[in-house]
Amino acid sequence: MTRVLLIYPYFNHWKNRSIFRFPPLGLGYIASSLRNNGYDVDILDCTFMSRENALKKAKGAGADVVGIYSMVSMRRDSIKFATQLRDRCRLLVAGGPLPSGDPVSFMKDFDMVVRGEGEKTMVDILRMYETDGDPGSIPGIVYRKNSSGWARCGDAGEIVFTEKGKLENELDRIALPARDLFPNEKYIEYGRKRSGFATTTVFTTRGCPFKCEFCSNTVFGASYRERSPDNVLDEVEVALSFGYDRIHFADDVFTLNRERVFKICEGIRKRGVDFSWECLGRVDSIDTDLAVKMKEAGCDRIFFGIESGNDRILKMMNKKITVEAARKAVNSAHEAGIRTGAFFILCYPGETDGTVLDTLRFAASLPLDYLSFTVPYPLPGTALFERTKHKIKKEWVSSGGLISDHVLIYDAEFSETKMKFAILKGQAQFVMRKRLGGYAFLAVKPFEWLTDGVFQLLR
Repeated sequence: MTRVLLIYPYFNHWKNRSIFRFPPLGLGYIASSLRNNGYDVDILDCTFMSRENALKKAKGAGADVVGIYSMVSMRRDSIKFATQLRDRCRLLVAGGPLPSGDPVSFMKDFDMVVRGEGEKTMVDILRMYETDGDPGSIPGIVYRKNSSGWARCGDAGEIVFTEKGKLENELDRIALPARDLFPNEKYIEYGRKRSGFATTTVFTTRGCPFKCEFCSNTVFGASYRERSPDNVLDEVEVALSFGYDRIHFADDVFTLNRERVFKICEGIRKRGVDFSWECLGRVDSIDTDLAVKMKEAGCDRIFFGIESGNDRILKMMNKKITVEAARKAVNSAHEAGIRTGAFFILCYPGETDGTVLDTLRFAASLPLDYLSFTVPYPLPGTALFERTKHKIKKEWVSSGGLISDHVLIYDAEFSETKMKFAILKGQAQFVMRKRLGGYAFLAVKPFEWLTDGVFQLLR
């Protein structure tokens, strides 16, 4: 029987300050699909391992086929695994957001790249491998073609893109992820130690119908597809059975279909499932009625991708929202008793000093419990990448292989120093308002005036 190893090359380094650590559901879905088709499959989740131990375990797995997940922050480690395992397996496959958006850059170190969703594609690849078939007949891959069919990385051959793979529209048909292959005990221990909760993820939809300029949808695509509420809750109950007590609904836009969200909330009540949960919401899909219903069903936190406090910049980002809609959404969730968080991008291409300061003031004026500022990053496969690719000058990783904090990778209107100052200024204003409460104006206003001037003087 063909043995398959799926690798998630993320290492939980102490410099990574985020408390969010979730099992790699994407690999769990692929593992379940492979297992249901008769393959011997395992997942190597490196989150709680050292690089040395992870490589040792991967080398000793005896896998015939190795699939490695990659995104921007994992690029170097995914390639390192590939180079170390090339002579120990018969087929190396890359997948995930970065290979899907920039497949050619992975073909030096991998035999094939899966573009987009991988459940069916990986089964097709395994069948091709076992029967010495033609990879050209498999939709959604990139491979190296030679006279005998396909060539391994390092061998001569023409890089070929097959036709685009078809997305599965009936998500209920997709088998639930193989959660038994995750190091659940370690995730549970880590989560309870860091936040008091043992949190895992569930996807209730795939795809996003919106086309924000900076956002990558290279895996799930722009086609928005939903799972039925009952199917979602079936998975929730399975996830909780492993010892988790909190769910992070990881959809790009969990709240997009309000009637479906109402049904999920009602289903939670009817089943009597006791758990807390959080989600990502879009500001134009939340109102007081929905927020109250979500709160009653156990939702205690919602994150919004607001991105800017200036309507002109929101239009440039193609966000299709307004500053006023963002304020109403945050207020609705806050008034319902749901903690709120928001993400903002500062110094976006095309911004001015004035629009950046608009965003900082707007963020500080909202009743937020959590706040994140970052600089623009042009991901391969996005419209922002196409707009700025001629200015890109380096990778967004440090020498240690970690994502660097707010590193500028392209020639921009703002210097890296000015961007970092804007982020620190925004964080300080947010903390001051939270800690000082009703007396915040006594300190915040003078601080704003002073730092506004410093920001405008920086180049």
